Amino acid sequence: MVNLKTHLTVLAEAATKHPTTPAFQLPILTQEGDRVQRWQPVSYKGFQTDVEHFATYWNNILASDGVTPRSVVGVWLGGLTYLDIVHIYAIARAGYIPQLCSLKLTSPEVIYELLQKAKAKALIFERAYTPDLSDCPVPTHAAVDARHHDLSHSKVPPMTDLTAVKGTDTVVIFHTSGSTSGSPKLIPCSYSWLTTIIAKAKHVSKRLNPNGQDVTTFIGSVCHIGQTFMLLGSLQNGACTIQPTRVDFDSPELLDMIIRCHLNRLQQFPAFLGIHLRNSRLDPKLLARLCALDEIFYSGQAMPQEDEEWAYKNGMKLINTFANTECGIMLRSVRGGGRPNPPLRPIAGSQYGFFPVSGTNGQTDAAYENLNSQLVELVILSSSPDCPDPSLRAADGHYHTGDLFLEVTPGAYLSRGRNDDWIKSASALRCDTKAIEDNVRTNCEELISQCIVVGNGRPSPVLFIEANPTAKMDAERMQKEILRRTRHFHSRRYLHERITSAKMIVVVPAGTLPRTVTKGNVRRRAVEDMFKSELDAIFSA
Repeated sequence: MVNLKTHLTVLAEAATKHPTTPAFQLPILTQEGDRVQRWQPVSYKGFQTDVEHFATYWNNILASDGVTPRSVVGVWLGGLTYLDIVHIYAIARAGYIPQLCSLKLTSPEVIYELLQKAKAKALIFERAYTPDLSDCPVPTHAAVDARHHDLSHSKVPPMTDLTAVKGTDTVVIFHTSGSTSGSPKLIPCSYSWLTTIIAKAKHVSKRLNPNGQDVTTFIGSVCHIGQTFMLLGSLQNGACTIQPTRVDFDSPELLDMIIRCHLNRLQQFPAFLGIHLRNSRLDPKLLARLCALDEIFYSGQAMPQEDEEWAYKNGMKLINTFANTECGIMLRSVRGGGRPNPPLRPIAGSQYGFFPVSGTNGQTDAAYENLNSQLVELVILSSSPDCPDPSLRAADGHYHTGDLFLEVTPGAYLSRGRNDDWIKSASALRCDTKAIEDNVRTNCEELISQCIVVGNGRPSPVLFIEANPTAKMDAERMQKEILRRTRHFHSRRYLHERITSAKMIVVVPAGTLPRTVTKGNVRRRAVEDMFKSELDAIFSA
């Protein structure tokens, strides 16, 4: 029988093992608020003490509302501060099931729907974000800083006895980072699943610094699995996590964290990491500091080719991982592999299938046979301990991720995007939209802020461009310039994959295209729906 673990048992063990070691470094800003005056450490024992104190506070508040233990409690926070982590851990410590909702979901109506789906009994919300919650179907409370509240006459119940719970019982609820039918889907997480995630996190964050403590940063909101996963790894390995002033912190703040906090493991999404990589081209000091880091960890998106090539050219110790909310990290590359676009391998102990994608073999056009006809989909088998909740699985009992890969050597894979990164033309042949988008980003970088290719069931693909506000040209001129710069690329592609006319390039203002709430990725199918009439007009002309 597997010994169940939770984030609370991880914290308890870490506080016993490393009581005085810094678990966090928090920014104390200058009076003007424009820079970090100093970094305030919080020890492992201090973190545990705060969790116990806040758990007592929330136990009092929620019990007075009649919320019983094991009830679901919605937590609607930014998730980017130490106190947000304390609140989330404290809700669990008080005996409740946290339902984590990010502030990137700004609509109270959507939050209410999610609360009702999870049968939540209360909502704790970001104090600084004060929408009208008067029509909320459950009691609401602001997430206050309770550190100075006198709770000496109150007690928190004992921690949940893990020998008395079922492995299939729910311990926390996340949500998908994208929306389906206007609302994210619930991802209930069981004790058994969390125990597996904890083991994977410990392995991924294994200590690298032989002479001291590893120090890392927030990668995102703790209301999402990415930061939750990485924090679990840090806590188990006695590492310190820096709370930056903002998740997309600038390069001067990065240098400050390296120098004053001894940061040695940088964790960022590629969009934010790319800022530092590009700045390092002009700043030898920043370049040297990046090269000296023990690890530069990125996930969530593909890194632009020019950024990745620059990093490897200078010997930076990059590591790429492939993850999702439902399973945490599943695949990862070798740290500092030495060449761009390194292959990914499954995490040890997992049981994954890589199944051929229907329609990629035996194309009707024999000339279309190439490496991409061997695409496989990553499938989390039902026997894998990180297979998500049964409600998320397909009829065959497995969890189909929808993520496509190419096996380049036995057991090693290159990501080829998601199923919806590949569209089928009117002739039922597949078109690699990601390749078109990557080419546009490379050759038209200063003209665009974002791009997406659509065209399912159409004779040819259509490129949507969000114009860079600094680009001084009208839409017609931009269409022609993009077409000119990408002409050679398209000349080497199959006819059904080519963009050969300016009318197949649609320019829209920045911020127009629909995005996912977490990472800001443009949603391909949503663009097709949003601009259906425009697409109809293009192909009927």
